[in-house]
Amino acid sequence: MPKSVRDILSMKNSKKITVITAYDYTTSQLCDKAGVDMMLVGDSAGMVMLGYDNTIPVTMDQMCLFTEAVARGRQNALVVADMPFMSYQSSKSQAIANAGKLIKAGADAVKLEGGVEIKDTIHAIVEIGIPVMGHIGFQPQTTTLQEGYKVQAKTKDAAIKLIDSAKALEEAGVFCITLEMVTKEVSKIISGSIKVPTIGIGSGPDCDGQVLVVHDMLGLYEKIKPKFAKRYLELSSDIVHAIESYKSDVTSGKFPGAEHSFSIDKTELDRLKKEIG
Repeated sequence: MPKSVRDILSMKNSKKITVITAYDYTTSQLCDKAGVDMMLVGDSAGMVMLGYDNTIPVTMDQMCLFTEAVARGRQNALVVADMPFMSYQSSKSQAIANAGKLIKAGADAVKLEGGVEIKDTIHAIVEIGIPVMGHIGFQPQTTTLQEGYKVQAKTKDAAIKLIDSAKALEEAGVFCITLEMVTKEVSKIISGSIKVPTIGIGSGPDCDGQVLVVHDMLGLYEKIKPKFAKRYLELSSDIVHAIESYKSDVTSGKFPGAEHSFSIDKTELDRLKKEIG
């Protein structure tokens, strides 16, 4: 039985929450087997899986496809799906309809980027029964366009704005909030100021949980290497080496060997040769 939103809420101040961003069935199975609490189907799939420069071009159809794959691979983790850029900004009805598509694709909850400015939209989604995860601090869908990749809450005024946003999202009904690239001191203040869990990514150790992209932690994505992403493996080099070995085996005739091949019965082979001359 997968974890519920209530299970995640109950972990506040009692147990650190582990979250992995994944995009496909096979990886989802492995992350679930490892016992993570939540899997986030991030719109970062556009960069990691589709080769986009940022998350802006990602569509609802693409997010539904990735969500379906991850949902099929999980047994125990809660699945949260990102709502991509411009899938919820136009109107509340648009936001509700698109949130519903992700739930139908297999998500247990959806995630929206934004603070005070989208609290009413979040409230509308929550009111119809769809759980929402908030996301403040660095927001890839919009902050990238305005400021580039910058750490958030480095001044008093910026910190107060972020704290107010966190409280507004809690009031709107989110069950947890992602804090991305927020100074660790401000993340600690926010985590202590609200009753819902905070999930940090590049936001220090005092959040209620942490999230990393599986490709970052396994060393699979080389285009961007965030400072906050601890690498537990360097699979890129291992994979290249393995494929180079395969290429060498093929060109030298070493692969496939007898153990990788199938044979026809000798009697049938003799009959075949006689038939075709």
